[in-house]
Amino acid sequence: MSERVESAEVALMTEIASLYYVEGETQEAIANRLGISRVKAGRLLKRAHAEGIVDVRVRQHPAVSAEIEQALIRRFGIKRALIALDHTEPDVQRSGVASLVADHLSRELHDGSIVAVGMGRNVGSVADNVFEQGERKCSFVCAIGGSLRAGEYMNPDHICRRLAMKYGGESETLYAPALVQNPALRDSMYENPTVRQTLDRARRADIAMIGVGDLSEDSNMVRMGWFTPQEIAEARLSGTVGDMMGYDFIDMHGRPSETPMQGRVIGLTITDLARIPDVVAIASENTKAAGILGALRTGVIDTLATSVTNAHTILRLDEATTSTAS
Repeated sequence: MSERVESAEVALMTEIASLYYVEGETQEAIANRLGISRVKAGRLLKRAHAEGIVDVRVRQHPAVSAEIEQALIRRFGIKRALIALDHTEPDVQRSGVASLVADHLSRELHDGSIVAVGMGRNVGSVADNVFEQGERKCSFVCAIGGSLRAGEYMNPDHICRRLAMKYGGESETLYAPALVQNPALRDSMYENPTVRQTLDRARRADIAMIGVGDLSEDSNMVRMGWFTPQEIAEARLSGTVGDMMGYDFIDMHGRPSETPMQGRVIGLTITDLARIPDVVAIASENTKAAGILGALRTGVIDTLATSVTNAHTILRLDEATTSTAS
């Protein structure tokens, strides 16, 4: 297809999308107006979606989640809760939660901001849901090392690059593996000047975006083969309910878990996160309620982004476990 023909089709797709979404015309009316078939009008409208000419976002009204957000704020002393409507499709659910985080980022970022970026599908989805244009001289710094098994989408380096591209900022890679064989090797890596420099910058972040993991069969750690099935099973038996970005395993009460899996990941720790003004924990999957509760009980989370179902489950679980403990 020649460049001239391609440009003409792009112009036609743009016109059809404008008539349909902005003017409120039906596909049949558009077809009659432009002298094309209704089938072609529909096909070009779909192409406009695929080509990125059209970006449809459904924003929930603040009143929908306001009550449960306030309940979470009161219960756990966090600054804010970002609660997305439930959806049966996991990717759509993840996108809904990530969209709220992207909006939060767009409101909070300013020239000079530093964002420490974690690993995982939920954090990666935030970069896909940034739609606001407007350059900011901010920095996105890896808060955890990388992993070949994670693939580009979930690796913090690639997430940082995508975010920097969206906001016109810069990204900084942590040149280290996410997981090493033992705590001694991890401590040795921390002494490396390059690793130390990047982590020191991440510690000075204004915002940290982290995922909350669980020990389900679909968790990142299991799928990437970081730990053996036996290690996962033993961690569950020891009371481990999840992790915060892969480096700190926690129990239901937010305490460090007694598991050999602890202390092998190169990245910021809970102590480091406690010094960052806005730690945003992102978890869309309904298997993560216990892990999210443990993360909230550490006291380092400032902003929680999750689903309505998770929010209700967390509140009920907190009430039940608090009653049991007392």
